[in-house]
Amino acid sequence: MQTLFEWDFNGKKADNILDVLTRNTEEFGSGAADDTFMKKVVEGVLKKQKDLDKIIEKAAPDWPIEKISMVDRNILRLGLYELLFSDRSEVPAKVAINEAIELAKTFGGETSGKFVNGVLGAVYKELGEPGKDEQSKRKMKEEIPYEQMELEELGGAVVYAKHEGNFYMAFVHDIFGHWTLSKGRLEAGENIEEGTIREIKEEMGIDIVIKEKLGENEYVASKPDKKGKYRKHVVYFLAEAKYAELVRGPSGGLDDAKWFKIGEILDLNFYDDILPIVTKALSIIASQK
Repeated sequence: MQTLFEWDFNGKKADNILDVLTRNTEEFGSGAADDTFMKKVVEGVLKKQKDLDKIIEKAAPDWPIEKISMVDRNILRLGLYELLFSDRSEVPAKVAINEAIELAKTFGGETSGKFVNGVLGAVYKELGEPGKDEQSKRKMKEEIPYEQMELEELGGAVVYAKHEGNFYMAFVHDIFGHWTLSKGRLEAGENIEEGTIREIKEEMGIDIVIKEKLGENEYVASKPDKKGKYRKHVVYFLAEAKYAELVRGPSGGLDDAKWFKIGEILDLNFYDDILPIVTKALSIIASQK
């Protein structure tokens, strides 16, 4: 889905689609990822894209394909391809729909899950609801218990600055449409504060001074080169910087970096686990006024 989103975002240029898939697999891919299967699906969606888009528009007549959000329409393309053209011994119809709905809930907007469910459900009914009770036969790697997963430490920050009498916060924007906090993994020999300062400099091009710790998040991630899933533990700080032009560093998952006035912050689209960190930072900054 990440690869299809980038392909769409960049004007449907498919010249290096497999290179993009390889990069995204390394950064975001599941520990149970099947590279051959993913390549087949991505190439299949591109080959059948016009047919898939026509089906989407017939199933959702009030939504021309270009009016559907980029995340939702690529989830629909992916789900429809698996539903209509994949080997059902690999991906049963019901499994394809359920996986698409979960993607929509995770990466789309508030109504994305219902929208994707409605479109794919309509097509599924037209097909006569094949394989209603089937389960996926794709081989999955054995899950590692949570407490036994490898732990990776990261540092991140809510960065603020005062400019012409106003407070601003700096955020990065990911290609799934969310504003989020700059963060990154520690390098050998770094403590958490040193790593955070370096990462902010690399991702946004500014120097920061860490003021205090805001909180911690932990979530499960995975990469093909690791043995199954692993835990990412992020410590977030409140950090002050001089108001200056942000220079976004190279990252496959980010497409913007921007300052926002304090009054604009709560209107932004944040991930649920980031919002409490940002809210706490806002409270601290407000007390300085």
